[in-house]
Amino acid sequence: MTIEVKFWGVRGSIACPSPDHVVYGGNTSCLEMRIGNQVLIFDAGTGIRNLGKDMIRRKITHATIYLTHTHWDHINGFPFFVPAYNPDASFKVMAGHLTNQGGVERVFSAQMADPTFPVPLSTMRSKLTFEDFNVGDQLHPGEGIVVKTAPLRHPNGATAYRVEYDGNSVCYVTDTEHDPDTPDQAILDFIQNADLVIYDSTYTDEEFPAKVGWGHSTWQEGIRLCRAANAKRLALFHHDPDHNDAAMTVIEQKARSTWADSFAARDEMVLRIE
Repeated sequence: MTIEVKFWGVRGSIACPSPDHVVYGGNTSCLEMRIGNQVLIFDAGTGIRNLGKDMIRRKITHATIYLTHTHWDHINGFPFFVPAYNPDASFKVMAGHLTNQGGVERVFSAQMADPTFPVPLSTMRSKLTFEDFNVGDQLHPGEGIVVKTAPLRHPNGATAYRVEYDGNSVCYVTDTEHDPDTPDQAILDFIQNADLVIYDSTYTDEEFPAKVGWGHSTWQEGIRLCRAANAKRLALFHHDPDHNDAAMTVIEQKARSTWADSFAARDEMVLRIE
């Protein structure tokens, strides 16, 4: 009766493979939740490539992929998601921000079309389905699993997800920009009493004024929201590519000293919520 969370990509904006980004990781947004025999994937940044290889090792051939939005850092790993080329596999890709913009399949097709990619989406031989929903809908990927959704403040729109199972809850809240003067009541309600909140911590409060309008938040705001909502743990996520391992170590230390139940997510970190 456990929700197992594994981070496959924790970086924002652009992948940064370098000797200075080893401890926390350089892959862009992707995480996996395993609940019984269900595999839920959130975002398809470059981290989904390694996830795909691991799924082949585990002989996993079915999953649902939920997208917060379709900016490149959240989808550009999908062409390298090898299980999608397996004719015996099936995947559903879902998004809640494109119902009035032609749908999510159009975006994925365009990403893998000339002249930006040499292999079209049609070469993926798995049973690949695309489904658009309205943000705010509740989704039910498996028995006893409820996935709630909420809108986020981000250019072109984005969706937050709250996964509930057997009394446990995990919230995935990225990419979103806060108002320094007013807590986001929608997020406060959404993460209320959550066991784990994964939150957009791209910047620090000191960096934030120069980034207004970019659609991201800070680790300090994440702590403020989690405390106000009585959430149990906070995972800092969507790390700025300019925050190398040294910078991230300082950020994590400051976050932990501010609230002991916070930590920085790392590529391939595994958490069990039970």
